[in-house]
Amino acid sequence: MHRSIRLRYQSRAQVLKALAHPTRLFIVEELGRRQRCVCELTAMIGADVSTVSRHLTVLKHAGIVDDEKRGTQVFYTLRVPCVLSWYTCVEGVLKATARRHQLAAG
Repeated sequence: MHRSIRLRYQSRAQVLKALAHPTRLFIVEELGRRQRCVCELTAMIGADVSTVSRHLTVLKHAGIVDDEKRGTQVFYTLRVPCVLSWYTCVEGVLKATARRHQLAAG
């Protein structure tokens, strides 16, 4: 495999790995609704600030979210909102799998 192609697949895998956690999926979905500060996400998730911050750092390093510091608060937004299209695709896979299981069971 050519080096540039390998790098492209590695970059894609990094984005998918960043999304491969239920809490990070929740964060991305919430940021798709509107900008959020860490304090809001912490309250919604029910975890401590350091845990939520670690999840946000993973998403930021993957290029999924941007942050903006305002005073003592940090606000996050989706860098590329089209990432939410991935959810539609995943839901399609889940529905197709459920139908296949129903047909096999019935």
